[in-house]
Amino acid sequence: MSSSRTSNDLAAIKTEIATFLNLKDDQGRIVSNSKYGVYAFFDYDGEPIYVGQTSEKLRVRIRRHLTNQRTDAVAMNVLDPAEVAEVEMWPLFDVKDAREAATWLNRTEYTVFQHVLANSVLKAVLNEKDIAETELIDLPPSTRGRIIPNGVYERLKHPDIRIARRANTIANLARVISEREVSKGLRRTLITQAQRLEKLARIRFNDFAGDIPDEIAGEDTGD
Repeated sequence: MSSSRTSNDLAAIKTEIATFLNLKDDQGRIVSNSKYGVYAFFDYDGEPIYVGQTSEKLRVRIRRHLTNQRTDAVAMNVLDPAEVAEVEMWPLFDVKDAREAATWLNRTEYTVFQHVLANSVLKAVLNEKDIAETELIDLPPSTRGRIIPNGVYERLKHPDIRIARRANTIANLARVISEREVSKGLRRTLITQAQRLEKLARIRFNDFAGDIPDEIAGEDTGD
């Protein structure tokens, strides 16, 4: 079973991304056209994998991440675009003053980060940079949707494909860490990636063999 997405897959996914980025809110505004906003990416299990903010339009920033255009997160192997199945956007249409934008972006990003962490099984997100703590706010209405077409989604959701992809991401991230001076946050991301791989591999093992043996689980079985 191939772990790579075909050219047909990529074309279909790009179309789905375009459809998502043209979704409108209840006031008829295209959500991704908001100049300021916060976004979150989710994997095929609905687990949050990345939270970010933008002041260059949600549409521009999200597309750059998902279409392999250069972003720090993708270049450093923090974010694998192929792991992203759903996207959620929190537009800040009411923010007009650039001087106030940073404050509202930081507050919104921190609140979103805490929100997705609370709903995460692993209680972890892949962001390599710490999100500055601010006061929590009432979030604006969000728009969430899947960016993978139905037929492609079912195939790419297969756990063996995702295990191979995550293992490759970990190898690439570990190589980056070994070759340069990196932040503590990037090493934390490596741990989170390993936890995500272990969780998926454990679930897949249970599909075939039942409970994980104690010696594999790392439990102390005693003498």
